[in-house]
Amino acid sequence: MNWAGGMIIVLKSGATQADLDAVVARVEEMGLKAHVSRGEFRTIVGAIGDEARLRPESVAVLAGVESVMPIMKPYKLASRDFNAEDTVITVGHRRIGGKHLAVIAGPCSVESAEQTRTVAQRIARAGAGLLRGGAFKPRTSPYSFQGLGEEGLKILRDVGGETGLPVVTEVMDVRHVDLVAKYADVLQVGARNMQNFALLTEVGHTEKPVLLKRGPAATVEELLMSAEYILSEGNRQVMVCERGVRGVERSTRYTLDLAAVPNIQGVSHLPVVVDPSHATGRHDLVAPMALAAVAAGAQGILVEVHPDPEKALSDGPQQLTPDAFEAMMKELVPIARAVGRTLETDAKL
Repeated sequence: MNWAGGMIIVLKSGATQADLDAVVARVEEMGLKAHVSRGEFRTIVGAIGDEARLRPESVAVLAGVESVMPIMKPYKLASRDFNAEDTVITVGHRRIGGKHLAVIAGPCSVESAEQTRTVAQRIARAGAGLLRGGAFKPRTSPYSFQGLGEEGLKILRDVGGETGLPVVTEVMDVRHVDLVAKYADVLQVGARNMQNFALLTEVGHTEKPVLLKRGPAATVEELLMSAEYILSEGNRQVMVCERGVRGVERSTRYTLDLAAVPNIQGVSHLPVVVDPSHATGRHDLVAPMALAAVAAGAQGILVEVHPDPEKALSDGPQQLTPDAFEAMMKELVPIARAVGRTLETDAKL
């Protein structure tokens, strides 16, 4: 049997805390990391580390152990081998994952307190559960608007508090992790940084949920391997985001890979969010693709909204007006209900 991917230790249904402590101690004696996952019916311990140190027979003989099996996937903690149940992440009093659907919306960039407040009030009334906005903006051109930095973070925090919306914003640099975590409820790692392993490790040290975006040329396996960096540092609150991949079509910014939603969910317990705004780059395609994402089983959608997209300082063509967002939400609710998703919002829809 190939144990190269690590091993899963399943404890008996009646296993005690002492039994669990003995398993963890034995794993650590082998020089491996022990990651404990407590399910509804079973407790599982993942033993991760140097494959040369794996000695499954020394664990199998312990009193509380029911079975020991290899982890076949290269991503271990992100795999359903490690956790068969869907991970549900709590942000404030919102939940993301399992049967819970979160709508994350807001401007591409925080441009002013007035702009952010206007959007936040409208999206909250329409049914959004979390507020997104960029304070540090990674742009292709160094001459484009780069965001307001800490001032933008303060605006997001203030407006989020006023409207009761938890805040999602991007962190781009290891030097900014503590600063962004001070103001944000969810740390977003953008597509450009999906394989910035130093940044992934650093956000893995925080206690904040992380929204990890798929790179435009990344496979599903590569995305989950990046998630593994965060998980392996102890942060289990990770959700992954499909935001389009490079294709041959030029009428859209990217090609939205909606097959990635059930594809990821089949092999991983992590919540899957879809970003139709960045994927299409076109406001007229955002609502249809958001609805399709929910129908495909996504546990979150990420949509950009601006009070006047034509005057937006970044990505105006892909941002919805508040009226268009409200119209989309009215169509989205029955689809969510049809696929068994509970919309996480305070709005009465």
